[in-house]
Amino acid sequence: MKILITGGSGLLATNWALTARKQHEVVLGLHNRKISLSNVATQPLSLEPAGQLEADLSSIKPDLVVHTAGATSVEWCEANPEAAQHTNVTLTTNLARACADLQIPLVHISTDHLFAGDAALVDETCPPMPQNVYGRTKAEAEQRTLEHHPSALIVRTNFFGWGTGYRQSFTDRIIFQSRAGQRLKLFEDVFFTPILIEMLVLAVQDLVANHSSGILHVVGDERISKYDFGLAVANQFGLDLGLIEASRITDQPDLVQRPNDMSLSNSKACGLLGRSLGSISTQLHALQEQEKHGVARELQSL
Repeated sequence: MKILITGGSGLLATNWALTARKQHEVVLGLHNRKISLSNVATQPLSLEPAGQLEADLSSIKPDLVVHTAGATSVEWCEANPEAAQHTNVTLTTNLARACADLQIPLVHISTDHLFAGDAALVDETCPPMPQNVYGRTKAEAEQRTLEHHPSALIVRTNFFGWGTGYRQSFTDRIIFQSRAGQRLKLFEDVFFTPILIEMLVLAVQDLVANHSSGILHVVGDERISKYDFGLAVANQFGLDLGLIEASRITDQPDLVQRPNDMSLSNSKACGLLGRSLGSISTQLHALQEQEKHGVARELQSL
């Protein structure tokens, strides 16, 4: 299968490429930043003009498009609502239309940042109640994608993996700061259901093979606080747990309002796949194995 990934220099796209290149031909669609990964092709790709976008897609001839491009900083989106709307909604709509016109299967990566945050492990039947500009634009992007490409797969998720040399990931920050003997504060009152990108990729590719469509929650099996997740990372990597300190988001009044509980139920996805999507310990062991086998080093060399 030939897979085109938008937002090709981002955390998700680069990790997706390293996982998928073992079995598939991968093309990273790049915008401003130029990168190079072994056995992965790159292609300049603009999502702006619909006509040129269709021409580019026709030239690349992908069997699947995975849309990871987007504005993901909650603070930046709140400060730049028009730009966030353009990036997260308009460009996504352009891509959905082009893929539908060319009959190319589309996976749109959404977020767990869509709800009020007053319930745990919400499922796909729960109506979105976004709390900020980022959440509102991502919720609208889902709607526009399905309006223009009804057979698209919308994946709500919260992923982690090794970051690049130009952008650290959440787990990078925990691991590298702890290794340097630096203290790190993490919220004990913010909950999520994280999934390692490698496991996310394998699950999504299986769902695509099964012709799944519509909205699915593709997340890990366990709900956990950011603080407890940090402790789990430190424990897995043999780091000093005493460097991980608990803090509370309620004590950070300057932050843009966001949901305290972002945990999603993956029951529907697990039912379609016939398997679980992984415990925290299983995923962190896999993250550690990636470092041993050079995945972290390859990404950090970018």
